[in-house]
Amino acid sequence: MAFNFIRAAAAGAAIALCGVASVHAAVNLPALKIDKTQTTVSGLSSGGFMAVQLHVAYSATFAKGVGVVAGGPFYCAEASVVNATGRCMASPTGIPTSTLVNTTNTWAGQGVIDPVANLQNSKVYLFSGTLDSVVKTGVMDALRTYYNSFVPAANVVYKKDIASEHAMVTDDYGNGCSTKGTPYISDCNFDLASAMLQHLYGTLNARNNATLPSGNFIEFNQSEFISNHGMATTGWAYVPQACQAGGTATCKLHVVLHGCKQNVNDVQQQYVRNTGYNRWADSNNIVMLYPQTSLAATNSCWDWWGYDSANYSKKSGPQMAAIKAMVDRVGSGGTTNPPVDLPAPTGVSTSGATASSMAIGWNAVSGAASYNVYRNGNKTNALPVTATNFTDTGLAASTTYSWTVRAADGNGAEGAVSAAASGTTLAASGGGTGTCTTASNYAHTMAGRAYVYGGYTFALGSNQSMGLWNIFVNNTLKQTSPNYYVIGTCP
Repeated sequence: MAFNFIRAAAAGAAIALCGVASVHAAVNLPALKIDKTQTTVSGLSSGGFMAVQLHVAYSATFAKGVGVVAGGPFYCAEASVVNATGRCMASPTGIPTSTLVNTTNTWAGQGVIDPVANLQNSKVYLFSGTLDSVVKTGVMDALRTYYNSFVPAANVVYKKDIASEHAMVTDDYGNGCSTKGTPYISDCNFDLASAMLQHLYGTLNARNNATLPSGNFIEFNQSEFISNHGMATTGWAYVPQACQAGGTATCKLHVVLHGCKQNVNDVQQQYVRNTGYNRWADSNNIVMLYPQTSLAATNSCWDWWGYDSANYSKKSGPQMAAIKAMVDRVGSGGTTNPPVDLPAPTGVSTSGATASSMAIGWNAVSGAASYNVYRNGNKTNALPVTATNFTDTGLAASTTYSWTVRAADGNGAEGAVSAAASGTTLAASGGGTGTCTTASNYAHTMAGRAYVYGGYTFALGSNQSMGLWNIFVNNTLKQTSPNYYVIGTCP
């Protein structure tokens, strides 16, 4: 948790037991009815860095969102403990955010992490205490900048106005707000678990302030999923009664990651029971999963700088893969997503062809929240389309394409596919030169009109700077000769 522990372990201290220790043998993690579109993750400190890793690397699983307390950008340490303890904690001006964005895009292209397009509808909640002396607020500022490349600004909440030290913040449990020390849970009169969960999931039912049923706390056999690699033999979960095996409710899943020196061996069950998550989970049918590191892990930290594996931040990282396997197990208890009954859009047509674009239109579908457009079977829109038309750009001249459309509900679940509509782009004038294309920087690079360096986009040939490489920045490129493009406009 406190990252001075990365350099040298702190002196041991006796910690009072919080909650009744388990007297039963651990059970296998149950398979439950989980709506897989409602899976999220949050974490504190090393758990915050780990939460970002899971959110980005397994974005298809955690597309709903993430909560981060005192963490930092994806791959911040770049496999260096010096970077971890320096720029990623105390010297944030040294964080190469654009390089980390570029690495993310490169790895996604290689398939070692999920496609970054999965992040485009994510909700992100960030928290940094103004007194945090371990992970400085500037590190969280860098995380906010990092997410700017992948997540719309409207989907991000960043709270950094509470005078708290390095800790998980609650409204009724823990140390004084300005205290830094075990169990790294502080009473700051602010329900941080509530703020995160309500940003991720929307308005929730009131929390259950009564004593929670002891039978809802489950110690599970974590060694089913991994042995060694700094992870304990058992983990914990909180399963509301309605979500337990045999129950009728289809529930959500939230993964909670503790920080360094904060696992059950270090602070007993305080993080599992007293961080505020469970009482919201109980009244809102949210299963809480609390994976655990072991004392063999460097200072009980999650691997966010490579102490266990060089692949620590990729899908193949041992700790990453183990947590993903736990999520898969919990969500394997039956049909998990609401049934999709949206009909196929009708009246799909093409029009307005240019040498590099085509307009697609269709009739509205009752009950649809958005639409997705597919070109030759591949999804072409980066963000959900809320209108009944879409202009597909970055196409080749004199080429025939086929488009289909699917309606989607509020959770992103798609309905039936439409009939296909075909269209042919116009011939390029002057052998391809003189043609202008307006598209996102992402689309320009995918079409070969631009390239990426250090997280920024540059026009092919002219090397003119086009700004950040993402789906939100648009530019018009004019081809003036083969493989040579300039920023400009066309009549």
